[in-house]
Amino acid sequence: MASLKEIKTRIASVKSTKKITSAMKMIASSKLHKAQTAISNFLPYQTKLDAILTNLLSSDTGYDSPFTRTREVKRVAIVAFASNSSLCGAYNANVIKEFNASCNRYKTLNEDNVLIYPVGKKIADAVKKQGLASQGDYRGMADKPSYQMAQDLAKDLINKYINKEIDEVALIYHHFISTGSQKLENRLFLPFDLKHAQTGENADKNNVQTGYILEPSKEEILEKLIPAVLYSRLYAAALDANASEHAARTMAMQIASDNADELVQDLIIQYNKSRQQAVTNQLLDIIGGASALQG
Repeated sequence: MASLKEIKTRIASVKSTKKITSAMKMIASSKLHKAQTAISNFLPYQTKLDAILTNLLSSDTGYDSPFTRTREVKRVAIVAFASNSSLCGAYNANVIKEFNASCNRYKTLNEDNVLIYPVGKKIADAVKKQGLASQGDYRGMADKPSYQMAQDLAKDLINKYINKEIDEVALIYHHFISTGSQKLENRLFLPFDLKHAQTGENADKNNVQTGYILEPSKEEILEKLIPAVLYSRLYAAALDANASEHAARTMAMQIASDNADELVQDLIIQYNKSRQQAVTNQLLDIIGGASALQG
């Protein structure tokens, strides 16, 4: 059985760890509040863009665009969003697992035909560990996503898609639902999913308007609108991933703090039992010594 000194040392160590996890929870919670505000402010803009695009596409199913054409998949790009730091539960592990599953789906293609865009140090390290090449360093986008960063990345993907350097682009990220719930998504970014645009969660099915009078022309408007929607979707994914990371870390630190409380209570009980046993043994020694003297 551990000595009283060892138990006291463990109790002090666990209490010290709890102070750290509690502080990290407060920091993550503060960052989560900012991330929630950012995505709440941006969501109406993205929703309106999606609604406008949905109405325009619904009015003419014969519209043809390089963004909507599907072709044989010979070269793909995968954009995976993870975090730069750990201590956020299974957040990064789930992203890496889904990334590996996506790579397996494209295993018939040569490794050179799978372009990887890792957003976050953890996914970048996982890619490097597997001996795969990444297309750049996007760690800054994981900590502080900005629209300019998202637009630059989206433009690179769009240009490669239009030039037929890639035939498909997939996004892997966590969708923020609440502090305790984040859903891992693996969505097609390019080509543009017309079916999803017309029946997706952002479409207002009861407010699909047709018969617009469009100037200068529908084709010119859509040529500008579709890239704008793609920029906004990539930025929304970055905001989603950032909020999900802070939510996951908040929950992980809360669980760690609760576990520390339980462990401290168990150690205190163990300490009291050991102390009681030590006192009992001392009393028995005293009584035994007194009995020997009387004898």
